[in-house]
Amino acid sequence: MTANRHLGLTLLFLVLCLPPLASAAPTQQPNILWLSAEDHGPHLGCYGDKYATTPNVDAFAKRSLLYSKAVSTAPVCAPARTTIICGMYAPSVGGHHMRSQAPKPKWLKFYPEFLREAGYYCTNSSKTDYNIDHNIKEIWNESSGKAHYRNRKEGQPFFAIFNQTCTHESKIRSANAKTIHDPALATLPPYHPDTPEVRSNWAQYYDRLTQMDDWFAGHLKALAEAGLAEDTIVIFWADHGSGMPRGKRYAGWSGLHVPMIVNIPEKWKHLRPPEYKAGGKSDRLVGFVDLGATTLSLAGIKPAEFQQGNAFLGKFVTDPPKYSYGFRGRMDERPDCSRTVMNGRYVYIRNFMPHLPHGQSLNYQLQTQATRVWRRLYREGKLNAVQSAFWKKKAPEELYDITKDYHETVNLALDPTHQTQLVTMREALYANIKATHDVALFPEGMFHDEARKHGVTPADLTRKEGAYPVDEIRKSADLLLNAELKPGGLAPMLSAKLPAQRFWAALACLYKGEHFSHALSSQLTALLQDPSRSVRIAAGEVLATYPSDKKQRDLAMAVLLENSDPTKSSAFHAVSALNALEHLPLLPKPLKEQIAKLPTNDPNVPGRPNGYVSRMKSHIASPIPDHFTATPQTRKARKKK
Repeated sequence: MTANRHLGLTLLFLVLCLPPLASAAPTQQPNILWLSAEDHGPHLGCYGDKYATTPNVDAFAKRSLLYSKAVSTAPVCAPARTTIICGMYAPSVGGHHMRSQAPKPKWLKFYPEFLREAGYYCTNSSKTDYNIDHNIKEIWNESSGKAHYRNRKEGQPFFAIFNQTCTHESKIRSANAKTIHDPALATLPPYHPDTPEVRSNWAQYYDRLTQMDDWFAGHLKALAEAGLAEDTIVIFWADHGSGMPRGKRYAGWSGLHVPMIVNIPEKWKHLRPPEYKAGGKSDRLVGFVDLGATTLSLAGIKPAEFQQGNAFLGKFVTDPPKYSYGFRGRMDERPDCSRTVMNGRYVYIRNFMPHLPHGQSLNYQLQTQATRVWRRLYREGKLNAVQSAFWKKKAPEELYDITKDYHETVNLALDPTHQTQLVTMREALYANIKATHDVALFPEGMFHDEARKHGVTPADLTRKEGAYPVDEIRKSADLLLNAELKPGGLAPMLSAKLPAQRFWAALACLYKGEHFSHALSSQLTALLQDPSRSVRIAAGEVLATYPSDKKQRDLAMAVLLENSDPTKSSAFHAVSALNALEHLPLLPKPLKEQIAKLPTNDPNVPGRPNGYVSRMKSHIASPIPDHFTATPQTRKARKKK
């Protein structure tokens, strides 16, 4: 009895020491499938577009949750995808300029790495386009046109992305297209002129949406045939606004508003947000900055502290945010800087470089017939005010009520009845700049120079104590918000301590024109020798555009020419300097010949941003420079000269 009792107690002790069988097995996790398409807004039947033919996506929406106010955060692919992979706004790491490449801070970890550590098989088919240094093998198990979830181990959960390119901007510009959608029935936005070319491009775009719809159906069918439909959460989205001009690259609603539809099967209903129901619509503000945190949340992983997005699905879903944010930086060879705040009704755009139009003449965008004819009609004076606005200097601030003005044609920024709304959103923007360490208030060349000077990455620069005093720089960047600004009120900032302050003050002179330039001539001339190349270039453009005399103009042009050599300045500075030169009404032939002989590559810069110096040289070498604010009068004057 005693022996048996001891044996029984021993066995009981051993059993109690063993972990329960149920908890020994890993907790099952959902598969997650992203189906993404390029260059299209919510021009789908399920979003109320009657011209669209998208039956498969529409059917999917009827059994899923549709987000009515999703945004891409950036209106062009590389910065948008950089935001997604980092789980942070691309300007927080210096990766917001189109086809740039910022060094990766040591603390940054891309969201698929967290998933792989949790046992997921992660595949990407196949676009990356990340504006940040990375090792693709550390991010993805597979990243290629052949990457597929079927290559995982048996029973292993997967996260997979399939990206469709048939809707890309480059696919809607056939010169003699025979479209299925009748161009005559296309509904044109009020800012586009009604021409055969514009209608053809819109019809081609909708044809491509139908092609995308077939591709989408194919992936859902493959998932079902593999017996995975009930185990897989599917998220459909497009990467920014349409490839039509004033869609892609535009900092407002038509550039940022995208479709996003989520299906969470019954098996995973505990991961659904409170508002989820089949065929339902959510007005929650969601954006690409949220996708990393949301995907981790679906996998049961708590989003990382550095991630700036809000999980809108899964275990760690957050309360809805009050605002969505967007940004626009350099687009290919054309520098710019805008930030956007959206609250579901109002869209606020802060244009930090209002001397530039929204419709800068980008080489790639001009390959679309609609862009070329639109610009030509503007130069011929044949457009109305709404259609012309895209090609004129921007307002420093824009405010639109998209519930009444969906196409953003009536700027309410100066409307006295909307000043409270304007100021509220302006302050929300600056709060977000500080909270996310957005490098917005440094021009591209300057933040690379400053980061190198401090021996840190751009991401670490804006987090370094005292290196990025937003409130101080803002005093200069916001000068143009004062409608009563006089030269004397601007003068102190031209000699301010911070180079970023001097930079924005110089650009304010450029926006204000000849009166300010002449009144502040001596201070601007002194800035041609500023320690900061960005400041020298800004001052050079002001004085070359509005010189007091020929000597001053020649001096300014010499500064711009020197900085146009990327081997002496950098690829970033060279693009800015070449833009400044090309903006001038007339370039002397000897100067154009000097520019043509300049080097095109900066040996200290990665390949992605290097090609734009060469592109700018091609623009300048054209017989009639493609002046960004050219009008019929200035073009005629140039031809005579």
